[in-house]
Amino acid sequence: MQEYTITVFTENAVGLLNRVTIIFTRRHINIESLTVSASALKGVHKFTIVVNVTQEMVEKVVNQIDKLVDVLKAFYHTNDDVVYQELALYKLSTEVLLKGNEVEKIVREHAARILEITPAFTTIELTGHRDELVLLFDRLDKACGVLQYTSSGRIAIHRSVQESLTQHLEELEELHRTKNIEKIA
Repeated sequence: MQEYTITVFTENAVGLLNRVTIIFTRRHINIESLTVSASALKGVHKFTIVVNVTQEMVEKVVNQIDKLVDVLKAFYHTNDDVVYQELALYKLSTEVLLKGNEVEKIVREHAARILEITPAFTTIELTGHRDELVLLFDRLDKACGVLQYTSSGRIAIHRSVQESLTQHLEELEELHRTKNIEKIA
């Protein structure tokens, strides 16, 4: 088993998220992370899905997703193929924060930043990989007790210069041009 990042480029269609996730459910694959956002192409949305499966399984899932109506193209990548991050927010008691410099030291060591300080609580943010986010949580919780914690799903971009979908669309356009030239000849 290996961790894969699946990117799915879609039109904005109601119910598409459900149709995509059903593919994983039917194969008993747990989705570790799921994020949906706009892409670099106007009107195109990007699903970023993280799973731990075999290469054979990820290939089957991506091929099945590719067949869905409203899906423009789906790809899968290993962690070495993408640049990725997640975001976490930590809520701590301001009273505990003011009692000493241990929390401040931990925040600095992790290059986290303080977003908000109120008389009741302080909110801290960290962007990084999942293990970094969990490490900061563990250290803060041990030092002062974390009141609330939440983290985002993975966001990722492919390491190649051109986004995979753009390249795919250009290849389709070239294929279409070639077929039109063959029809004329």
